[in-house]
Amino acid sequence: MTPFNEGDFILIEYTAKVKETGNIIDTTNEDVAKKEGIYESNRIYGPTLVVLGKGWVIKGLEEELAKMNEGEEKEIVIPPAKAYGERDPSKIKVFSIREFRRRNIEVRVGDVIDFGGTTGVVKSITGGRVVVDFNHPLAGKTLVYKVKIVKKLESLEDKLKALVAKHLNIKIDDVLLEYDPEEKKVVINVPTKIMTRKDIQYAKIALVSNIFEYFKDDVEKIILQEVFERKHPTKETKTAEAEKEPSKETSAEKEHK
Repeated sequence: MTPFNEGDFILIEYTAKVKETGNIIDTTNEDVAKKEGIYESNRIYGPTLVVLGKGWVIKGLEEELAKMNEGEEKEIVIPPAKAYGERDPSKIKVFSIREFRRRNIEVRVGDVIDFGGTTGVVKSITGGRVVVDFNHPLAGKTLVYKVKIVKKLESLEDKLKALVAKHLNIKIDDVLLEYDPEEKKVVINVPTKIMTRKDIQYAKIALVSNIFEYFKDDVEKIILQEVFERKHPTKETKTAEAEKEPSKETSAEKEHK
């Protein structure tokens, strides 16, 4: 087997920790996430898609993934320069607390704030001055990834399904799509259970953009459809409802009483 190439679709499992502290910061393993207190209820755990060369993961991890083989498991040590960079003192800013009050922002130490389109952490509040650190929380940290290449996706349908699952944040088994090679058309069913998510429109746009980017020669049209089906009561449901209804007396029964 040979290493991967740019543009390859691979499914990986990983657990990442900070070398200096041993703290686990991210994982695709649901049990590990719960044990370490980093579980996210709205996240789909299990193998996750990476398209090599597209910057979906940090530079140091992507470089090592490209050298691995399908089924291989490896521990990778990634220095700050190939992770989230070194800490930059110039990214630590001091503001007057009046500036936040003018924007109707109440700040406390430890708060993560969006200030002028940049995210930072409030480090201290003293004498009317607020110190905000705009460095990435993992800047200056060496990261250790335990990673496994679960599978390389080969077929167009498998790649499309993995992309849909990633962008819509659903399980691959829940993805329903049809591809017509003659019309170069993809029809994707959007599950009704995710239609009310506030980020769903952005997810659809990103999905369509990726499909057109990665499958220039294979896809000319994308249809995202939402299918609603009437739910008919089953025999069991009808029986249960009938048992709940109080019995009705006939007029003859009432006269007899």
